[in-house]
Amino acid sequence: MSQDSKVKTTESSPPASSKARKGLPVLDPSGDYYYWWLNTMVFPVMYNLIIVVCRACFPDLQHSYLVAWFVLDYISDLLYLLDIGVHFHTGFLEQGILVVDKGMIASRYVRTWSFLLDLASLVPTDAAYVRLGPHVPTLRLNRFLRVPRLFEAFDRTETRTAYPNAFRIAKLMLYIFVVIHWNSCLYFALSRYLGFGRDAWVYPDPAQPGFERLRRQYLYSFYFSTLILTTVGDTPLPAREEEYLFMVGDFLLAVMGFATIMGSMSSVIYNMNTADAAFYPDHALVKKYMKLQHVNRRLERRVIDWYQHLQINKKMTNEVAILQHLPERLRAEVAVSVHLSTLSRVQIFQNCEASLLEELVLKLQPQTYSPGEYVCRKGDIGREMYIIREGQLAVVADDGVTQYAVLGAGLYFGEISIINIKGNMSGNRRTANIKSLGYSDLFCLSKEDLREVLSEYPQAQAVMEEKGREILLKMNKLDVNAEAAEIALQEATESRLKGLDQQLDDLQTKFARLLAELESSALKIAYRIERLEWQTREWPKPEDVAEADDEAEPGEGTSKDGEGKAGPSIE
Repeated sequence: MSQDSKVKTTESSPPASSKARKGLPVLDPSGDYYYWWLNTMVFPVMYNLIIVVCRACFPDLQHSYLVAWFVLDYISDLLYLLDIGVHFHTGFLEQGILVVDKGMIASRYVRTWSFLLDLASLVPTDAAYVRLGPHVPTLRLNRFLRVPRLFEAFDRTETRTAYPNAFRIAKLMLYIFVVIHWNSCLYFALSRYLGFGRDAWVYPDPAQPGFERLRRQYLYSFYFSTLILTTVGDTPLPAREEEYLFMVGDFLLAVMGFATIMGSMSSVIYNMNTADAAFYPDHALVKKYMKLQHVNRRLERRVIDWYQHLQINKKMTNEVAILQHLPERLRAEVAVSVHLSTLSRVQIFQNCEASLLEELVLKLQPQTYSPGEYVCRKGDIGREMYIIREGQLAVVADDGVTQYAVLGAGLYFGEISIINIKGNMSGNRRTANIKSLGYSDLFCLSKEDLREVLSEYPQAQAVMEEKGREILLKMNKLDVNAEAAEIALQEATESRLKGLDQQLDDLQTKFARLLAELESSALKIAYRIERLEWQTREWPKPEDVAEADDEAEPGEGTSKDGEGKAGPSIE
């Protein structure tokens, strides 16, 4: 796109906003108002798809409710007309920005096929009623051209609903009903064309008792079409060419419909299995592994019960993999909305920066423990802390029976072991045995993840270390002398590092000076060499000297010969 068009888009937005305050607003195609309008357009489109064909093939239906049909027809036409107006007030995205300029919206809409179909669907074909009479509903078949609006509404609903697979099945059933409905209408119209009761295949003679009623006519036709399209059988054999052609067409349609239904159902089942695999770990592989490795039955039963608990209670342990395709900021917002309240209960994380908590929320790993399973044991190396989301855990003795305390939802443990606090007498070892009483859901935060986050927030790290120090003081697990020694050692180390940094800076300065002197000397030498080259260019070349010598030698010989000849002549 050119720069001019970009400027036009951005500059024309404020006037459009002022106009929107005075007139109709511009709708966002991803907004709620546009979505509800699409759902409203489902009714007139479905009315024309179902009722118009039925009225054209069942004359009694058309004659019996003529006034009602006129009212419904023109209500649907009014909604069609309003839908064109909605198109003229629906914005579109250009370079990711919603364009609200109505002139640009109208210019874009009138150049699309959708505009031509919308106009064609509103052509007043009803005017032919004046010549043909009011009982020709086939004049309204052009209303079918608004079907793309129905598909758009279904697509939007499928993306918005919380049960997309159920909606796909319902949509498939609706399509099947529409196909059978149309086929039943065509069957009745063909029977009327061939003559009711002429053979066993067509609709029976309405003169027979019960077959003259409109409801019986439609239900019989619908039942007959269902038998054909489902290939169940039990249908009379056709006797005429038209009947054979109708049956062949229905059989082909049935084959295509069966393939479509099987494909759609397979897709729904596959999506459901894929969703289950994404939310819950695959237990079939673990069961096969335990069987091959001959794991004892008791342990195998515990593993199966754990998987069963996850699926029955809808527990998820791989939230990171589920949200991995979201943008980072959007993924952080989702995680914050779900887990921030839990993380903010931890004492050492209270009053921390909001951005720090958002970073930590993305690092939380959900874990589920079975009844009687140990979360940690005394003396274990503490590499993570735990936050209890749901369930109860007990602090037990080494015998695993005696309980010292019970921890419930909202509490936490192990937070001191993941913060390097000077003078901590426990070090990074666990000081108690923690066992799950029932099924417990915990959040795990590892030391590496916390260190990675705190590296960007040194002030928050200092605050957290101070809070951890206060907690250790209350627990009498802080060695003040060791802390002072570590602080002194750290200060001495920092002092030595500063000295080394200063020495390194001095060496770098000297090295830079040497490089500068070397470059200066190299420039001087290059300048001298260049001067020498210019001076040597003025010297005669060896070839020229050799040629001069060659020219000089023949001249000398001639003069000597002349002198030799002159001697005798004098004599």
